Amino acid sequence: MSSIIIVLIILVVLVFIALVKTIQVIPQASAAIVERFGRYTRTLNAGLNIVVPFIDSIRNRIDLREQVVPFPPQPVITQDNLVVNIDTVIYYQVTDARAATYEVASYIQAIEQLTVTTLRNIIGGMDLERTLTSREEINAALRGVLDEATGKWGIRVNRVELKAIEPPTSIQDSMEKQMRADRDKRAAILQAEGVRQSEILRAEGEKQSSILRAEGEAKAAALKAEGEAQAIRTVFESIHAGDADQKLLAYQYLQMLPKIAEGDANKLWIVPSEIGDALKGLSGAMGNFGPMGGGTGFNPQNTGKAPGADGNGVGKAANGTDRREQPPID
Repeated sequence: MSSIIIVLIILVVLVFIALVKTIQVIPQASAAIVERFGRYTRTLNAGLNIVVPFIDSIRNRIDLREQVVPFPPQPVITQDNLVVNIDTVIYYQVTDARAATYEVASYIQAIEQLTVTTLRNIIGGMDLERTLTSREEINAALRGVLDEATGKWGIRVNRVELKAIEPPTSIQDSMEKQMRADRDKRAAILQAEGVRQSEILRAEGEKQSSILRAEGEAKAAALKAEGEAQAIRTVFESIHAGDADQKLLAYQYLQMLPKIAEGDANKLWIVPSEIGDALKGLSGAMGNFGPMGGGTGFNPQNTGKAPGADGNGVGKAANGTDRREQPPID
C-alpha cells in the first residue's frame, strides 16, 4: 500500500513538472528562443505559450525594449596628435531575437568594440578644435556606421551621444587662459563702450543745459530791458504830463546829490555840468521868496540894485570875482 502511494506521489510531481515546462508565460516586450534537442525551433512572443516538455527548452530570454549602455572613456588621438578621452552612450534596441542570439556571441561587447574603433577613425581625421565643436557631426557619423554593422545582428542603434570630450591637462589650461583673456577683452570693450556712451550723454546734457541757460538769460535780459524801457517811458510820460519846469528839475538834482555821495568807497564823485544851470535856476527861484536868514534877495518892489552888485544883480568880491549865493544843501 505504501509503495502505491509513493508511486502516485512521484506521478503527481512529474505531472506538475511537465505542466510547468509545458506552459511558458512571456512578459510584454520580451521574447524567448526555443530549442529542440539543441536546435532552434521558434521564438516565443509575449503571452501564454505551450512547448513540449522535456523536449523543447528555453535557450535565451531577450528584452526587446530600447536599452542604454554607457561605455567607459576611451583614449583617441586627433589629427594634430593630441590624446583626448571620450565617453560615449549608445541607445540600441533588439529587433530580431534569433539574430541577436545566434549571429553574435555577445552583442553588447561587439557594439562597444565597434564604437571604439569607429570613433578612433572619425576623430583621427579631425583636429582638437573641430572635435570639440562638431559633436553632432561625430554622433551622426558614428550612428551610421554602427547601425549598418549591427543590422545583421538584429540590433538597431537609435542614437549615439558623446558624454564628454576631455583634452589633456595642458591643453585645458591653455584653453582656460584663452577663454579668460577673451572674457577680459570683451569686458574691457564693454566698459569702454559704456564710458564712451556716458561721456557722449553727459556732453549732450551739458550742451542742452548751456543752450537752455543761454536762452533763459537772453529772455531775462530782454524782459529786464523791456521793463526798464517801460519804466523810463512811464517816467518820461509822467514828467511831460505834469509839465515839470526847471525849478522841479533843480530840486530833483539837489535831492540826488546825497545819494551819490553815499558809501565809504566814494572818495571822489563828479558833479554833472547841468547842476550849475540847475542851481542857477533854483537860486533864482529862491530869490523870489525874499530874504531868508538875513540874506539879501531879489525884491520885486525894490527896483534898486544891491550894494556891490553889477547890472545883473550879482555881487562881486573885493578882488572883482563873481560871488554867487547858493542855497545850503540839505
